[in-house]
Amino acid sequence: MIRIENLSKTYDGTTWAVKNLSLTLQAGEFVVVLGKSGSGKSTLIRLINRLVEPSAGRIFLGEDEVTQASPARLRRLRRRMGMVFQEYNLVHRLSVLTNTLAGALGEVSPAAGLLNRFPAAAVERACEHLNRLQLGDKIHQRADRLSGGQKQRVGIARALMQEPELLLADEPVSSLDPATSRVILDILKRVNRERGVTVLCNLHLPALAREYGTRVLGLRAGRLVYDGPPENLGTEEVNEIYGAAD
Repeated sequence: MIRIENLSKTYDGTTWAVKNLSLTLQAGEFVVVLGKSGSGKSTLIRLINRLVEPSAGRIFLGEDEVTQASPARLRRLRRRMGMVFQEYNLVHRLSVLTNTLAGALGEVSPAAGLLNRFPAAAVERACEHLNRLQLGDKIHQRADRLSGGQKQRVGIARALMQEPELLLADEPVSSLDPATSRVILDILKRVNRERGVTVLCNLHLPALAREYGTRVLGLRAGRLVYDGPPENLGTEEVNEIYGAAD
């Protein structure tokens, strides 16, 4: 599904956000990435879809190389990778429906996208996603009038508009209270199970990783220090992940 070979990223030539990381994600996994702030979690996700350019290494989505893709090819590959952001990345003055339809921009011409002119089938699909996420009564409401949990559900609906093979979720619950966090993670787990979408999700809390992940990756100072099942994530492993940076 995703193959990463010797991936590294440095911003100044001396400090490594990600260093010499190699791993493979299998289709249908729910992979949780743990690590404290600055461990490289967000950089890893942004390297996969090339929101951040790697300093070295290669990334493959299936048999297609992401790292060497031309701009046109990269746009097509990104349509296969949905993204859920920590701070939602919604346009607050626009409606819930219009924000959701942003996930279908790759299906229309730039002019049509600029004018928010989408095919009826795309609008119908967006409404279906919003109804499933219990936002059917918010479709025409401005995004800035939503709660944090509702905004994140819109972000998930937008990502699902791409019908992705891979869903990248960068700290999707860090701004939410514990109850709402579980609502969002339950949705991601349902997407994973019912749609077969591979999920790569950054989290801070080992307890949530054990509860939702089928596999856990631990990053520390840009290096992979744990890769295994959640049930094997004990005190020693957590200390290795969250210990002082080298």
